[in-house]
Amino acid sequence: MLGGDVGLELGSRVAGALKAALDVEITPVEAVIRPSAPGRGSDYQCNAAMSLAKRLGRPPREVAAAIVAHLDAADLVEPPEVAGPGFVNFTLRREWLQEQASRLLADERLGVPVAPPRRYAIDYGSPNVAKEMHVGHLRSSIIGDAVVRLLEFAGHEVVRHNHLGDWGTPFGMLIEHLLDEGGASGGHSIGDLDGFYRRARAKFDADPAFADRARARVVALQGGDEATLALWRELVAESERHFAAVYELLGVKLTADDYYGESFYNPFLADVVAELEAKGLTEVSDGAVCVFPPGFTNREGEPLPLIVRKRDGGYGYASTDLATARYWARERGATDLLYVVGSPQAQHFRMVFAVARAAGWLDADHRAEHVGFGSVLGEDGKVLRTRAGGSVKLVDLLREAVDRAAAVVAERSALTPARQREVARAVGVGAVKYADLSGDREKDYVFAWDRMLAMEGNTSVYLQYANARVLSVVARAGGEAPRGTPVVLTEPAERALTVKLLHLPAVLATATREFAPHKLCGHLYETAVAFSSFYENCPVLNAPDDRTRRSRLALAQLTSRTLVLGLSLLGIEAPDRL
Repeated sequence: MLGGDVGLELGSRVAGALKAALDVEITPVEAVIRPSAPGRGSDYQCNAAMSLAKRLGRPPREVAAAIVAHLDAADLVEPPEVAGPGFVNFTLRREWLQEQASRLLADERLGVPVAPPRRYAIDYGSPNVAKEMHVGHLRSSIIGDAVVRLLEFAGHEVVRHNHLGDWGTPFGMLIEHLLDEGGASGGHSIGDLDGFYRRARAKFDADPAFADRARARVVALQGGDEATLALWRELVAESERHFAAVYELLGVKLTADDYYGESFYNPFLADVVAELEAKGLTEVSDGAVCVFPPGFTNREGEPLPLIVRKRDGGYGYASTDLATARYWARERGATDLLYVVGSPQAQHFRMVFAVARAAGWLDADHRAEHVGFGSVLGEDGKVLRTRAGGSVKLVDLLREAVDRAAAVVAERSALTPARQREVARAVGVGAVKYADLSGDREKDYVFAWDRMLAMEGNTSVYLQYANARVLSVVARAGGEAPRGTPVVLTEPAERALTVKLLHLPAVLATATREFAPHKLCGHLYETAVAFSSFYENCPVLNAPDDRTRRSRLALAQLTSRTLVLGLSLLGIEAPDRL
């Protein structure tokens, strides 16, 4: 079977049939094989005849009939049927399903193949130094971490880089304010720095003399003034301690080794602009050095510039982002650059990528993609904020998630208090992550505690409880079925669960290719629902005979392994007891 993907295997067979019947060559993907909708009476549907009919000048049903007549797949499916205007419906053979399920027991990857490796550099997280992380940083951290885990499991090399906001005018303001206040001796918490920053910002806007001193302090910082750098390092160190604590609580893979702040790219900025100028890509507009990538205009239809050096000689976000693309593609050899940043930045990244391609930093072998996402909304439909109207601090949100989960766990748990606290963290943080990941990332989502901590419906709590139930069954059965246990499918619920388990390779391939964790979430939920039906209709412990008991135990184990693997790829723990 092609890499464990049933749809691709069927697509390969359909491609062979079309070549034999009509001398038409297509790829397995072009066969358009999809799982059938529930209640259709089949497992997979082929839409190839619909797309090929016009090209061949034949009715779709005639093309479909030719596929069926020349299909070599008797080992895999029952005799296929032509349906509707030209669909081909496939039902997997029971014997084939049994054989595949038995094989999965011995496969640590559950049928998921290892992809030809690429080298990904993924930018996610991106908080600002001297500011507390807030709910606005939630999605980049969670989505980016899930994408990292999916890519790594697929077999790719992944280099994480956390693009910290640690350079420029804000630090001139903050350092100058700290000097004014006599508070430059260190020992400040991240909360202190957050408050200092707000006051520095207000002073910068209201006091021209302070603004001038702040700008001069930026020049000193960029020029390597040691006293200024020492203060800046204190700000960065305290901020990094805060980031590490939040990331540890959130359970994402970002570490101090992944910090690549704006300061890291600062030494490259002049060379980036010089290279763009040497390649004839720049022009001066109103004193600033700009690139005008083709196809980008403002509302008046005028060309839209990407400013790579300001008229005062300074550099902005565009310069840093171009330096980032150049560094990771050229110096670090990344084949794919991913930027997990909010969707409002979509045009900015399109322009950056266009300039990077024009400069030769991106090409057929070096690609870049903006992995955008929507906002986190409150239940009032507006951007989530505190009751006082401020940004919700991320650490406060996560602690509240754990506290709320602790109450849910305590209601129905016989665990020790210490273990309950561990489980509460897994459940609470998992609920926050799953609520973010289970919907299309490009859309906004509503943050609702009751919904995300519900034990029914498409929530992480439901999946965690489903897995704990499976493990309880396995434990009461005396342990796992051995590898190679024959799987016997006699009941519809057994068969339905097996078919769902075999979907995993295709689901993971799509979720990884499209950076779409919600597709994995949907599959895990459907798997848990299929297991629930199996559990109700197919007794494991009280099976009619030992052979059936071992077979059903094997299916239960495969369900648990699927849920645990899937949740782990989302960055969510699956406690063995709740």
